[in-house]
Amino acid sequence: MRRAPSPYGSTFSFGPGPLSLALKAIIGANALLFIVQFFVPRTTEVLGLVPYRVMHGAQIWRLGSYMFLHASVVHVAVNMLTLWMFGTELERVWGTRYFLKFYFATGIGAGVLTVLIALLPFGFAQEIYWTATIGASGAIFGLLLAYGLYYPDRPIYLYFVFPIPARYFVLILGAILLFAGGGIAHATHLGGVVIAYAMLKSPRIHPLSELKYRYLKWKINRVRRKFDVYSGGRADDWDRRVH
Repeated sequence: MRRAPSPYGSTFSFGPGPLSLALKAIIGANALLFIVQFFVPRTTEVLGLVPYRVMHGAQIWRLGSYMFLHASVVHVAVNMLTLWMFGTELERVWGTRYFLKFYFATGIGAGVLTVLIALLPFGFAQEIYWTATIGASGAIFGLLLAYGLYYPDRPIYLYFVFPIPARYFVLILGAILLFAGGGIAHATHLGGVVIAYAMLKSPRIHPLSELKYRYLKWKINRVRRKFDVYSGGRADDWDRRVH
């Protein structure tokens, strides 16, 4: 529960609002696959993120499929509740397209970093290397970081009574998710935070977009040189070249 700003004073609202189609799809997919896991336990073995399988079996799909699997009812419930609580408002601010891009980039990026951490020459890395990591927590931690950065001082009412600034609330909730996810998943949680921070602090760094921009700029400059293009304007600046 949080206090929402109002021109008529303070008002109270429960939750961030209704679910969008995008959030319904994500939550529905997670719920469906959790049911499939219950009846077909082998699902975790096939779709979970096992770095060994990614590196030696070229099973790249695991970098994304692991996000839709969970270890328990508590695990999936807490993750999906957090997604609704904080993802709803971020989607309204960003728009559905960027929200989905952020969600899956942080989730898949967290999976990639998990694989890289598993290659380190340490004992804990060997355990990660052979073990299946599951859960949407990598993407969820990315959303928590984003919400804490966007609305650090917004009061969220814990147990409907105690007002806590959002930056502290997301830390508390992050600790709960960290505990619920288990020890092996810590690398994935960290990966989600790192990817989210990089995206939020460097919004213009998109390699594919940058490549397209450079190619388009090269084509424009080539056409200008070929046709000797000039800009329009006043009569006294007729010789000004387009830059």
